[in-house]
Amino acid sequence: MSFPENFQFDKSFEVGTFQVHPSGNLSLCALADLFQEIAWKHADSQGFGRNLLEQQLMWALSRLEIKVSQFPRWGDSLRIFTGGRGQAGAFAFREFLVWDQHEEVVARAMSSWLLVHIEKKRILKPESVLPPFLFNPLAAPTWQPAKLEVSGPLQASKLIQVQYSDLDLYNHVNHTSYIRWVENIAADCELFPSQIAINYLAECKAGDQVELLLLGSDSSSFIQGKVEGKLVFVAQINWV
Repeated sequence: MSFPENFQFDKSFEVGTFQVHPSGNLSLCALADLFQEIAWKHADSQGFGRNLLEQQLMWALSRLEIKVSQFPRWGDSLRIFTGGRGQAGAFAFREFLVWDQHEEVVARAMSSWLLVHIEKKRILKPESVLPPFLFNPLAAPTWQPAKLEVSGPLQASKLIQVQYSDLDLYNHVNHTSYIRWVENIAADCELFPSQIAINYLAECKAGDQVELLLLGSDSSSFIQGKVEGKLVFVAQINWV
């Protein structure tokens, strides 16, 4: 089977009613869920997925950028491609491409990941577990999720508590839950982004009180998440 743009793995999905906003458009959170699912499927198929738990290792998403050119809608058939895009320092890069039923590109995303020892909280070299033919340790992509710098006046704030349904296999807040929080506070201000960039900076756990701060301008907005004054994530949203 051949893949576009040297992607390495694919999976088909249908957009369900539980994945869309009242507008009928697929949510960014649900799209990130699909990216997470196909990333695990690809990793499992090549021996660097769930089997790493036996070595007390885990993949931690560090940064993610999603760009939607046309939102899929309820009932649409999607084909999602993913592939390794090299390494740089401690980061391993994974890209995603989304086709609709007409094989038109409707979304793209790039992510950077860290390999972490669960108990020791130590970051390891990704090449210690990654196959080099999928993640070239000597090459890195031109598109790399950027470190975000927040700017703009405060537009809104919100205090939420981490719920059980926010958690992942490691009892930390799933990275897609942060995106849901971002979409919710943005919608409170009648903002409906088609692009999101997010930096994951620290762990959140069940019971944490998270202060969300939305700062913005006419063209883009930033969301900060803080727990007891400590910054745990930063996101930037745009609409086109």
